Amino acid sequence: MYYFSNSTDMSFDDAVASTRQALKQHHFAIVAEIDLGEVLRRQLAVDFRPYVIISACSPQLVPRTIEADNEIGSILLCNLVVQQHRDGRVEISVADPAATIGTINHIELISVARKLRFMLQQVIDSISPARVPTALGRRPRGRPSMGTRVAITVDQNARKRSDPPAA
Repeated sequence: MYYFSNSTDMSFDDAVASTRQALKQHHFAIVAEIDLGEVLRRQLAVDFRPYVIISACSPQLVPRTIEADNEIGSILLCNLVVQQHRDGRVEISVADPAATIGTINHIELISVARKLRFMLQQVIDSISPARVPTALGRRPRGRPSMGTRVAITVDQNARKRSDPPAA
């Protein structure tokens, strides 16, 4: 699945608050928030790292999307993940709508996915990224100047290059 992400040097709680604020600033409605770390602590007595899922939607696009396909509800919400990695880095990520809604062969849904993609990129880009040293922070020529990182994983068990190898 394709996704956009941004790492920040904010505390985890500040990153969650900043993500909520960015969503509201870009006219998204937050419909649910799940503290997955807390759920795992309660249900399995597992000490899991900070991990929050914020489900949001664009109220302007919802009616148009459902009118185009009334079965779209299962992929209609945008789930933004705010997680703290073992190394202390906080990352905010969201699936690219072009890889979900945009894969349905319907001209209206493709249009909605493109609009939603643009809106989500703005949300992710508006969250302060981590400060990196100049030598590491340079962009290769020809790359877009967006603050987002687009990553590809083969399946849900695939790891990003930055994750430590499984033990």
